[in-house]
Amino acid sequence: MKKLLTLLLAAIMLPAFASEFPEGSPKFGTDFEAAKKTAAESGKPMIVVFSAVWCPPCQSMKKNVYPSAEVKPLHDKFVWAYLDVDDEKNAKIAEQYKVQGIPHIQFLGKDGKDLGNQVGGVAPAEFAGLLTKVSEKAK
Repeated sequence: MKKLLTLLLAAIMLPAFASEFPEGSPKFGTDFEAAKKTAAESGKPMIVVFSAVWCPPCQSMKKNVYPSAEVKPLHDKFVWAYLDVDDEKNAKIAEQYKVQGIPHIQFLGKDGKDLGNQVGGVAPAEFAGLLTKVSEKAK
């Protein structure tokens, strides 16, 4: 019984801990339409991260890549959105961008134009290089 109670508590608490972003992370929004509006108003391209609390590569990206020293200088060049694929409100958006595997990171111009995507986890330096290319492409 004690083991079952511990597992149940862990299952309840995991989403709470997994949804928090480590210190030094970009300012993620969780509303796609709000992020799209901010991108249009600011003139910045968007990064839309499709993720889930149960996805180990997603959680690794969240903890080790987005707040990394390599990626941090690029935070302010983008509008960031973090969308949980298990949240029903994100289903149509995930379908629109043909999300099959996660993490699925969709890059969009300030006007919503598709600038490509990255599926799967990558190292901080590789992600920083990708963001630099997307930033140039967005100009």
